[in-house]
Amino acid sequence: MSFEVKIQTEDFDLSHEVAQLRSSKPQVGAVCAFVGTVRDRNEGSDVSTLELEHYPGMTEKSIQQMMVDAHKRFDIISSKVIHRVGVLGPLDQIVLVAVISAHRGQSFQACEFLMDYLKTQAPFWKKETGPHGSHWVDARVSDDQALARWGIDSRNALVS
Repeated sequence: MSFEVKIQTEDFDLSHEVAQLRSSKPQVGAVCAFVGTVRDRNEGSDVSTLELEHYPGMTEKSIQQMMVDAHKRFDIISSKVIHRVGVLGPLDQIVLVAVISAHRGQSFQACEFLMDYLKTQAPFWKKETGPHGSHWVDARVSDDQALARWGIDSRNALVS
């Protein structure tokens, strides 16, 4: 079981990161990667910047534990998560989740599981800024529901 977590301010190169992940692993038959980017709109409002904060050390440990869980649930060879922090603008890359396995189904499932976990459980805080000022982004019920399909109960979203 091998995995890598990076929390960083600088951008990442998808091709480089995937090549590094699968290097010297001839048993790899599938690579699944998800890249999340900053949108210029969220819930009908313009977004000029997205600021991400985290607790150093705690964030990496939380993501590492999630990756251990993914390796137990799915037949995967290795995985990598890169998550950016700091101030980002529309089109900037925020997150990379990459998974390698012998077969595509396991890679797809593990990648989706890891992303669902990141959206609800990883200790990140997001603040959006637009023409009407700044506000912290609340968790969404739909993200909690996505994680629930994996048998993980998350009640991060505020239900009004």
